[in-house]
Parts: sequence; structure tokens; C-alpha cells
Amino acid sequence: MPSRSSRRPQASAPPSPRQAKKSAAHPLPAPRHPLVGAHQSIAGGLSKAVERALDTGCHCLQIFTRNINRWDVSPLDPVEVEKFRHAVAAAGLALVVAHDSYLINPASADDTLREKSIAGLVTELERAAELAIPWVVAHPGAAGTQPREVAVARAADGIAEALRRTPDLGTGILIETTAGQGSCLGDTFAEIATLLARIDAVPGLAARVNVCLDTCHVFAAGYALEPAAELDATLQSFDDLIGLQRLVVIHANDSKKPRGSRVDRHEEIGVGEIGGEAFRLLMNHPRLAGIPLILETPKEGVDGKISPENDRRNLLALRTLVAGLEGDEPEPRR
Repeated sequence: MPSRSSRRPQASAPPSPRQAKKSAAHPLPAPRHPLVGAHQSIAGGLSKAVERALDTGCHCLQIFTRNINRWDVSPLDPVEVEKFRHAVAAAGLALVVAHDSYLINPASADDTLREKSIAGLVTELERAAELAIPWVVAHPGAAGTQPREVAVARAADGIAEALRRTPDLGTGILIETTAGQGSCLGDTFAEIATLLARIDAVPGLAARVNVCLDTCHVFAAGYALEPAAELDATLQSFDDLIGLQRLVVIHANDSKKPRGSRVDRHEEIGVGEIGGEAFRLLMNHPRLAGIPLILETPKEGVDGKISPENDRRNLLALRTLVAGLEGDEPEPRR
């Protein structure tokens, strides 16, 4: 069983708003409700993601730091790094996390692919640290034709190796819960706990690994998110097996597919099979107080083109579910 001491690695801090260069992007007022944000594109430059976050009313942010569909990656431009760090500080974002490439599979039975995956995780950690991002969200990988327990051990050892190769970095890894689609690992809290316990056993690594819970994924994996008693039971199971103090961020996504489908298809908040009542319970649950929620909901409008209005609508949907705060949501910058 993992130790329940507080684990929050400290990345090198970005400059404070006072230290940051004067920016046209004024920070949003401090929220009086759970912190919510969204994944944003870095198209046009890393700092553009911060602009998009402000434009849609985010108080926290997730980004890719690279092209996630390629193994090779160009070094970060120091000028872009500086612009991004200053933009984050000037915006007053409460949390920024990165998400790793979908090509990475530390559980792979193919030794060449597994080594590329470990090296890929190292690159993700290094880039995040350079950007003063404290966490990289990572999927634990897929078993393929391997016995499940063998794949879990390989995944844990691969993640541990990536952390071991970056001993001087404050940035850590958040293992993301999955829907269990195909042979994907991490669809049960027990399996996540097994991964954590194996990584924790390596001296010095426990402080650099925690968890990201995806609402669509756990629902598709079979966990109940409503009514209240069943959500309580789900959170208690998480706490018993993993420890709620290891939950750093929640991916807030509705699901296109029903509970237990094991199919990972995100939907807008309140529109899918999870439904608005479950998100109301999540947004008001005392055991989740202070944990940021980040959207990965569809961004395409009815015309099929990406529209910031989708993020604004979904962020508003979450905020208006908070008891006593209807009408108190911050205005996005336009």
C-alpha cells in the first residue's frame, strides 16, 4: 500500500506576476469556486495556449509541449520558453500540466518500442521542467498480448526508469486512469495502486508520481459517479487503494458511451452518458475540494471547425453546477 504522505514535487517556479514583463493579458480574478480549465492548443507558439486559456476563462491549463504524433522532437526555443513562462505568470494560472505523447507505451513487450517510450517520457519530463510545468500526465500503456501482470510490471518499471534518469528535475508524472479500451492498463484503481507501489519502492521516486482521474475513463471502466452514495463509494475505493491525497488533477469529460463500455469517447459536459447530475456532485463534493478540473471535451462547433465557444460553454456548465455560485463565474477575456 502506498504511503499517504503528501506528495507534491516542486518545479522551478515561473516568475511571479510582479517579475513578469508587462503583458496585454491581464490575469482573471481569483475564483471563489473549484478551479476549472481546459486543454489548449500550442499552435502558433507555446504562449498562444495561455492566450487561449484566458480567452475562454480558464484558471488552469493543460498542453502538449510537442507534436504528439512523432517520436522526433525539436529542442524548445529559449525565447518561446521565456514567453510561455512569463505568460503563465502574468495570467495568474493556478496550475499548468503537460500531457505526454500517445505514442509512448512503457508496458510494451517490444524492447525497442519500450526503450523509445522511456526515452520519450524523459523528453516529456525535461521539456515540462524547462517550462516550469510541475506534472506530465501519462497513460500507463497497453499490454498487447502479454499477461496483464507482466505488462503492469513493465509499465511501472518503465515509468520508474524515466524518473530515475531525471533525478535533478522537480517535474513528476501523473498516471492517468483509463477506460480499459483494448489492452490498455490502468482501468481499475487496484491496478493504478499496483503501478504506484512498484514505483514507490524505488528510493526517491515516490514524491514524483501521483494520479490524474479522468471522469469519462473511470465511467467507461465501470465506476459509478452518481447518485451521491455511489460516487461516495467510488471515491472511497480510490482512497482505500490509492489515497485521495495522490489525486492532483481531474480530467472533466462526459462520455459518449455508457458506463462499463470500456470505450474512450469524450463528450461535452452534461450532454453524454455521465450527465449533469454526476458533474454537480463532483463539483460540490467536499473530498474533491481544491482539486483542479481540466476539460478535454470536443472543441469543434457545428461547422466542424474548432471554436473557443465550446470551451466557454463547458467551463460555464461546470461553474454553474457549484452550489451558491450561479452567476458568479468569471468573464472570459474576448
